[in-house]
Amino acid sequence: MILQINSVTKNFGDFTALNKVSIQVPENSIFGLLGPNGAGKTTLIRIINQITGPDEGEVLFNGRHLHSDHISMIGYLPEERGLYKKMKVGEQALYLAQLKGLSHHDARQRLKKWFEKFEIEGWWDKKVEELSKGMQQKIQFVVTVVHEPKLLIFDEPFSGFDPINVNLLRDEILELRKNGSTIIFSTHNMASVEELCDNIALINKAEKILDGPVKEIKRQYFTNSYQVQYRDKNGIAFQMTEPGFEQLSSVLEEDICTATYRLPASKGPNDLLAVMLPFVHVVAFNELIPSMNDIFISTVNSVNANHILES
Repeated sequence: MILQINSVTKNFGDFTALNKVSIQVPENSIFGLLGPNGAGKTTLIRIINQITGPDEGEVLFNGRHLHSDHISMIGYLPEERGLYKKMKVGEQALYLAQLKGLSHHDARQRLKKWFEKFEIEGWWDKKVEELSKGMQQKIQFVVTVVHEPKLLIFDEPFSGFDPINVNLLRDEILELRKNGSTIIFSTHNMASVEELCDNIALINKAEKILDGPVKEIKRQYFTNSYQVQYRDKNGIAFQMTEPGFEQLSSVLEEDICTATYRLPASKGPNDLLAVMLPFVHVVAFNELIPSMNDIFISTVNSVNANHILES
């Protein structure tokens, strides 16, 4: 594990921002750090970046307690971008790259490659304030990754980007992982989580409420449910009467019915089709796999409901 967060607690006066949170981030992976607004994600990111420290618990980086010499091994792209508006882009990029430990020569060479890759060479002598928000975000991304850190933390990296530039950054993030970087990816976009993340941790009200590999979490929330689109045979409307087969919904549009069924744990899709095929012509058949968005909402709502009952 490149990063181990063990029972970390952080208080601000009477407010608890993190309560005994433990998270392990595997090396060379994309790790989704998820949670509603105010859950404690930003506080945890600030602790990893040593902007603040935990009141209790420990943070280990490559097996060692987090130390100031680890700063050069971490790259952080905050949600609120922090470029100096009056400085020229190239001058500022060089300055920030050298703060991360690169020599002036190495910084210039690496920045040149990134500027060429993003086709932004013409921005070098422009002031930051002359650029659009999306352009500024590209510059911020470049200065975050230019020193090739082992750990990258991206907080809502796609915010404000058009679809073309979202695809550009997504491909670069995947390439960074391919080349050995570990990435913590904080976002509210669950579609991006499903597409990019290997593992996730979900924080709510200062506590971790769910974590693990994305594939395993989705398997845990498997409901054995299926959507079937069909036409009735012989003009007789199909009625589900098989014991244990629960019809969740049914909508008829013209001559096609779209119905959803939940099956007992001992039954599968072939059993459902065996019941239906003597009576219907199946047009489409889909397993209903819970999305990360569904899992996020369901888990947070369940925990919040329990808190209300306990209070």
